[in-house]
Amino acid sequence: MSFLAPAAFVFGAAIPVVVLFYLLKRKRVVKLVSSTLLWQHFLAETQASAPFQKLRKNWLLVLQLVVLLLAILALSRPYFAARTVPAQLRVVILDASASMQATDETPSRFERARAEALKWVDSLANNDQMVILQAGANTEVKQSASSEKSALRRALLACACSDGPTRLVSALRMAESLVRDQRGAEIHLFSDGAVPELSEFDNKGLPLVYHQVGKSSNNIGITALDVRANPEDAHQRAIYASTANFSSNSVQTDLELLLDNRLVETRPLTIPAGETSPQVFLAAQPRDGIFTLRLTAKDDLPTDNEASIVSLLPKPVKVLLISRGNRLLEKALRAAPNVELATSSGLTEPASGFDFVVLDAVTPMVWPKGNVLAIHVMNTNWFPEVATLEGPAIVDWRSAHPLLRYAAFDNVQVAQSFGAKAPSWAVSLVDSPQAPLILAGDLGRQRIIWIGFDILESNWPLRISFPIFIANAVEWLNPANAQGGQLLVKAGDAFRLPLTSPEKEAQVTLPDGQVKKIPVDPGANELVFGDTYKQGTYRLRVGTNETVFCVDLLDAVESNIKPRRELQLGKYTRVAATNQQRANMELWRSIASLGLLVLLIEWWYYHRRTA
Repeated sequence: MSFLAPAAFVFGAAIPVVVLFYLLKRKRVVKLVSSTLLWQHFLAETQASAPFQKLRKNWLLVLQLVVLLLAILALSRPYFAARTVPAQLRVVILDASASMQATDETPSRFERARAEALKWVDSLANNDQMVILQAGANTEVKQSASSEKSALRRALLACACSDGPTRLVSALRMAESLVRDQRGAEIHLFSDGAVPELSEFDNKGLPLVYHQVGKSSNNIGITALDVRANPEDAHQRAIYASTANFSSNSVQTDLELLLDNRLVETRPLTIPAGETSPQVFLAAQPRDGIFTLRLTAKDDLPTDNEASIVSLLPKPVKVLLISRGNRLLEKALRAAPNVELATSSGLTEPASGFDFVVLDAVTPMVWPKGNVLAIHVMNTNWFPEVATLEGPAIVDWRSAHPLLRYAAFDNVQVAQSFGAKAPSWAVSLVDSPQAPLILAGDLGRQRIIWIGFDILESNWPLRISFPIFIANAVEWLNPANAQGGQLLVKAGDAFRLPLTSPEKEAQVTLPDGQVKKIPVDPGANELVFGDTYKQGTYRLRVGTNETVFCVDLLDAVESNIKPRRELQLGKYTRVAATNQQRANMELWRSIASLGLLVLLIEWWYYHRRTA
């Protein structure tokens, strides 16, 4: 046993003082009584008293000495030191993601994890230091390296749980940089283990100590949500949802669909354990609004039982085609939904009033500033070098990209094409052995699709993939669709809004009704709002315009709240949950409580005798 405050033993000098009071002669007051029959024992004590009487057996003296010794021990702060050498630096990572709000721990997993972390703060030796990191959708440094326990406690108490997913990789990267080359340093993670892939740290020898919280996996949640026009009825909207049951038992629940908080439909569901139930709702929508899906089942994590999405009614897509006469391309564009097509043979001034421009083998005098589909034409600012390819063979294509959804190129042949190395702002969609043939990406605020070959010098227009690709391109280049996609934000991600005019200030109304002012740089081209840690509907007002966007969890990994007994750091490295307790167990609280208990027993015994 060791002591953090051994100077408190100085108070041991009070023990002889207590004993001395029992050795001194007692001062007695003379009283007249009618008889001494009942006072014989008292008179015997009086006759035996002397200036320094003999110390007799006295339980009150024993009690006072015991209480005094317990008080001295408590002030000296004894503790049991760990057998291992204490770490010089401990980096505490507190998981503050949505799954930590699960109530299978009392009152929640997050509060249980924080309580355990506070015990490790109490265990710090005088020469040890600790760093506090909060890991959620983003990593926050709540307290830099410090040995001041009060500051570390304040940092832990300032942590708050969010409705976002766990992005533990950035937290572990930061922790690794702090403990690198620090002998005996440790990283302490307080989490339920509901984290994504951590293969980046395989075989890195990360000194990670995993403190697992959580008991059960009782949860059902909404993991996906989307809204589109009903392909069979343009007057209806189709709402796609995916509901997953992560519990060990089958769950019965109702799935409610609301439009602007008005109930549209209720659908009973029975989802077996460990399975997912995809659902499609069809609903009439007279104007722009917000669809909300809500589960009625009670589980340990209510955060993922509700999700909302902004639904904007489709508007006509105004397209300008610059071509010398490509009837196949024109026909494919007109066949795309909601397209209003205008054609021209050249572009001599900036195109205004159009959602995007299609350049078909025509180099314009003035390049469009908006979104562009460029076919067999290029801007010298897009690529550093361009070559000519004769008869390039198509060897691969990116089928997972939205532009190539349901579009295959296995039977497409090209006579001649431009070839350019993919720049940093674009990704290759269709590849030949020499160079990419189709590229797409965002250059600043401009979305660009570049096709290196003339489609009339290929058999592509004769393949079913051609009209499908053009329809996908119309959807991808339409600014309204891009804006609609930005109105659904994952909790913790920033919401970005392009600014068309200088603004000095904006304000946002949070889901709980709180209003926040946002200063805006008058010269800024974009407004970025990052305080999206709680799910719900946000209303952003900039000038006279109001933009509504929704924040949801929609994360299957986070909704799977089953506690993990070990973390998989890649293929070969695993970290099991530890049963390790805090290194230095301070005993002063227990000793002080024992002293109080002794006093209470003495008080009870006195009143029991005198009652």
